[in-house]
Amino acid sequence: MYQPATFKSQELLESLRGLELDVLVVVAYGLIVPPAALQVPRRGCINIHASLLPRWRGAAPIQRAVLAGDSKTGVTIMRMEAGLDTGPMLAAREIEIGADDTAKTLHDRLARLGAELIVETLHAQSAGRVREVPQPSEGVTYAEKINKAEALIDWQQDAVQVWRRVRAFNPWPIAETRLNGTQLRIWDAQLLDPAVTHPGEPGAGASPGTVLAATHDGVDVACGRGVLRILRLQLAGRKPLFAQEFIKGQRLAGARFAPA
Repeated sequence: MYQPATFKSQELLESLRGLELDVLVVVAYGLIVPPAALQVPRRGCINIHASLLPRWRGAAPIQRAVLAGDSKTGVTIMRMEAGLDTGPMLAAREIEIGADDTAKTLHDRLARLGAELIVETLHAQSAGRVREVPQPSEGVTYAEKINKAEALIDWQQDAVQVWRRVRAFNPWPIAETRLNGTQLRIWDAQLLDPAVTHPGEPGAGASPGTVLAATHDGVDVACGRGVLRILRLQLAGRKPLFAQEFIKGQRLAGARFAPA
């Protein structure tokens, strides 16, 4: 694997030319590859992109897909050009986003899929069986880079939105809130069945962020609408714990997590 820190050096370009590349495969690089470098390989530069283009062009397609509640995503193999993820598509393959998928589990599944698809695409390209397809102009969305501040939970949001945030920001930066002024990270959570009720649920007096119950099953927190059950959490400076272990050292019932 080759990962130059910058493409501004003329020596780097000369080094690439010296390799006499047929094709250059780029994945999760994080920097813009300049036109001069794109022109070096005889068959161009190919990118493995973790979305079904043109949806979620940009830096954080996996996290944005989870945040948006997308039901599916996938991998697109595209030929790179000067625009941001705008090049023609060589191949694409779709997968479903499961209800339990986090950014980490989805990343791992897409990484395996991308590895398989790039090998198939390179073989097909070598045999002259690849057809480039321009990206459609409809359905373009941009996956902005994740900002750590986005991980702060706003309990005024409904439970579905908070749940997606927890999943999208695992393994980084990890969704967080405040308990008695101390950082509290939320690693795993699930939506509570609407049929399960609590006496303090919103509409019965509880403010968003209020802990309605803390049991071995999880820590149930009122949201702007609905209830989120926290399954694994972590106080600052300590290791992540499952709820049944966490509550042994914390009195949570009736406590209120501070909003972002």
